[in-house]
Amino acid sequence: MRTRARPLPRYESSPLPIRSGLITSKTVFYLQLLLFGGAVIFFMMIYTSFIFAASASLIGAAAVDRRQGASSAASEPDYYQTRPELFPGPTPTGAAPFLAETNPAPFSATSYIPNTPLETQVPISGNTNNGNIFQLMGQLSHYFPNPIGFGVDEYSLPNGAEIVGLNMLSRHGSRYPTTGSGAYTFGQKHLNMTGKANYTGVLSFLNTWTYQLGAEILVPVGKQELFDSGTLHYYEYGHLYNNNGSKIIARSTTQDRMTQSAEYFLAGFFGLQWTQNATLELMIENTTGIWNNTLAGYDNCNNSNTGVSAGGTNATKEWYGIYLANATQRLAPLAPGFNWTAADSYNAQSLCAYETVAFGFSNFCGLFTYEEWEGYEYSVDISFAGNNMFQSPTGRAVGIGYVEEVLARLQKHVIDVPTAQINVTFDNNTVTFPLNQSLYFDFSHDSEFVRVCSNSVF
Repeated sequence: MRTRARPLPRYESSPLPIRSGLITSKTVFYLQLLLFGGAVIFFMMIYTSFIFAASASLIGAAAVDRRQGASSAASEPDYYQTRPELFPGPTPTGAAPFLAETNPAPFSATSYIPNTPLETQVPISGNTNNGNIFQLMGQLSHYFPNPIGFGVDEYSLPNGAEIVGLNMLSRHGSRYPTTGSGAYTFGQKHLNMTGKANYTGVLSFLNTWTYQLGAEILVPVGKQELFDSGTLHYYEYGHLYNNNGSKIIARSTTQDRMTQSAEYFLAGFFGLQWTQNATLELMIENTTGIWNNTLAGYDNCNNSNTGVSAGGTNATKEWYGIYLANATQRLAPLAPGFNWTAADSYNAQSLCAYETVAFGFSNFCGLFTYEEWEGYEYSVDISFAGNNMFQSPTGRAVGIGYVEEVLARLQKHVIDVPTAQINVTFDNNTVTFPLNQSLYFDFSHDSEFVRVCSNSVF
């Protein structure tokens, strides 16, 4: 809009005397210019305020859009918030893989290896039956179908029977090591020995090797594992989803790898628009404070984190001193100045598993015989058995809360009495603890998973 000042009116006789000290025609002219300038400034202030408000609205909309479900209101409960993460735990990422350059394949007797995310055709001494050491790494193994089943014969569904519901408890995907784990400990020892240790023979790669793993968050193949799992579950149970416009509640924890595992699974099951089909409910997982959480119940039981429940760790140390005695005797002379111990051998095996899922290949894998990898698998068995399962004085107690939740779902009732790790705030409300779903998707940790399975109801 354009505005121009009106010309001053012409008076035949001035209404005011034109004298010194009184208002003159020139004064009136300047007053009108001043008023005009004030109007223009006022208009510009209104226009600027409008632009700022519009920009703030766009920014606010973008902030809401980062949460699951772009239409979520700003007052949405924080337990439905996936972005930004509230209690993600450690989230350092590692170096980017470069398998095209670091992969030493093809190995001897192999002329061609098709592209896969992980290089698993590493020659292993003593592997006479074409075994796969990457299936001997316990919870650190890349997801694979159990080649021998689960110890029971499988049959087709009998006539007249039907599947009416699914309660799934899933582990997160492959990840970087836990902060302070054995793999990290080896990396720090190697760093501290820089300039003091020299490596020869099969350990010569350590002369240029550096620890480049992140901590605790999903590695790329871990994301694929959960997406593939969601896709598999859709093929098996997609018919159970009531596609009537309502959304199911899925549950995980606030830890970064737990939240993302659930998101990748739901994307595999429903597609990238999964927020239109499911709401992800996040239970707080944090070592500080008291947060009842059946998906990470170990933080609600003090004794589960003390020496009382360390029987598995103690047994593992004793066992690797036995099965890795030959390996340690083999490797120690190749690392003068490093003071290579049985613990270093064990941590090197863990590095094989972690580096393989993080970078696609690890030089640590070929350091050990097939029998020594079988020993590693057993070390994982006794570790979980003593720390989290039947041999642990706290294992079943930490898992009982989730069992109670499954029973409540089957019996169609909420839980209004504090039991074990149950969060009554959630479980006493059918909005956050629904009872009418045919699909229940929960995501937890391996240690919690075996605790749940150790209860006799399963």
